[in-house]
Amino acid sequence: MSVVAANRSESSSFTDYFDFFNLPRQFQIDRSVLDRAYLTIQQEVHPDKFVNQDDQQKRRSLQMTTYANTAYQTLKQPVPRGFYLCQLAGLDPQLETNTTMPKEFLIQQMEWREELDDAKSDLSKLEALQQEVQVIQKEWQLQIEKAFDEALAPEKALEKLRCALFLERFLEELDHRLSALI
Repeated sequence: MSVVAANRSESSSFTDYFDFFNLPRQFQIDRSVLDRAYLTIQQEVHPDKFVNQDDQQKRRSLQMTTYANTAYQTLKQPVPRGFYLCQLAGLDPQLETNTTMPKEFLIQQMEWREELDDAKSDLSKLEALQQEVQVIQKEWQLQIEKAFDEALAPEKALEKLRCALFLERFLEELDHRLSALI
């Protein structure tokens, strides 16, 4: 195992996923820096490089690869990254029990649901709805970024993350509907 990989395999050598990839602990990250860091680590610790090593080194390689994959999947997408930052701040998102969202956003959700139902299989209406929601999603992500990185207010970010999670799921549903038509 290389020196970098050996250092990373010591649990005390990093404190969280951001530290693991040598990134600042903030919502806005440079995705290309994350991608490069992930690939570098994978090249160093991938289990294929340790097939002829002892069981302890194989196990450590597998653990590091698994950790790197989990860390990368968490940080590469804004919503999971935001929830992870909340976790690091000691906040429990309570996604199963707390569905509190601003009244205006709840009304907007109902309108989008109606539009989705009305559009049925009208490709142009579905695409227009998708574009509208994507614009709103970007606006929410900017608000989340400001709450985390500028205001240093993870509690405010958490409220907005719940809305962003809805947007993400709604866009997935729209994407499935559109894929079925194409």
